[in-house]
Amino acid sequence: MSDNLLFEYAVIRVVPKVEREEFFNVGVILYCAPKKFLQVKYEISEERLRAFCEELDIISLRDNLAALDSIAAGAEGSGTIGKLSLPERFRWLTATRSTVVQ
Repeated sequence: MSDNLLFEYAVIRVVPKVEREEFFNVGVILYCAPKKFLQVKYEISEERLRAFCEELDIISLRDNLAALDSIAAGAEGSGTIGKLSLPERFRWLTATRSTVVQ
């Protein structure tokens, strides 16, 4: 019999132009307290993103997603936030105030 585990998640979306109300899902933040698991997974389809917005700064997007990944992993160089506990990092990454990167 397998254990029932609660996984919490947040979808990472790119919104190139807010006024057009279009978005593109590029990743997910996944957290499971009992398994002590926190991970960011993302994939960027430059061709699809360019179809939404030709002037989108893909390099900046990659850098920001890599920063989220680094914080989730608690990696060296992820700053003060990366040193928090897993639940605190998940809550910080998914807090309403953290939902927009411009």
